Amino acid sequence: MAKGCSRWTRKLSFAMRIDPLARGQFMNRKKILIPGLMAILALLFFYLDLGRFLTLEALRENRAQMTAYYGAHRLVTVLLFMAIYIVQTALSLPGAAILSLAAGAVFGALPGTVYTNIAATIGATLAFLATRFLLHDLVQSRFGARLEKLNRELQERGLNYLLFLRLVPVFPFFLINLAAGLTRLPLRTFIIGTMAGIIPGGFLYCNAGASLATITTLGEVASFRVLGSFALLGLFALLPVIYSKIRGSGEKRG
Repeated sequence: MAKGCSRWTRKLSFAMRIDPLARGQFMNRKKILIPGLMAILALLFFYLDLGRFLTLEALRENRAQMTAYYGAHRLVTVLLFMAIYIVQTALSLPGAAILSLAAGAVFGALPGTVYTNIAATIGATLAFLATRFLLHDLVQSRFGARLEKLNRELQERGLNYLLFLRLVPVFPFFLINLAAGLTRLPLRTFIIGTMAGIIPGGFLYCNAGASLATITTLGEVASFRVLGSFALLGLFALLPVIYSKIRGSGEKRG
């Protein structure tokens, strides 16, 4: 009986030593497979020249067919559109503006805004999680001390900063997804900030898509006046941060 217990204990001890090693190897394989798969999908997009379907001209030519298909297969069309938008956003591929215009042209301004918002948020979250899984630990281990102040600020006021970045059109959407994944910004904050922050821009393009015939270039959709309004909204999102900074500096002086 004692020998049996001793043998079982040795096997358990050996398994406990091997298990972390096996898990580490599995995680390393995933860290190779995930970026490899993403790279293959991105290369296929450019190799097959799928970008030719994501132009204003192509949208105008195919709007009638897409609208007719949507009339016959509503749920399938919505799910297919959202799947395409999620992949486009997750892989940081070009074409988001055209897809948003297409949503407005086919589904209407309000439903199109809802579908693009959900799909863009899911795609951005996937990009955020992929970056966090692949590079977060490496970046934090090398630059953790330098990033400590930034990480602490994002954990406390990350929603305000993210809303500002999403609303102000100067900052590329895909870069925010990737950069946020390298920090300690909470996932919940990223999702809420992304979903709320892209509503104005999403509605702008979907509403323009609903009246597609009046658009000749993408530049007409987002005028300087509209972009300035978004920038002001972004500044409003930062007001709590600015107030706390001013208040904090005043207390230190006092």
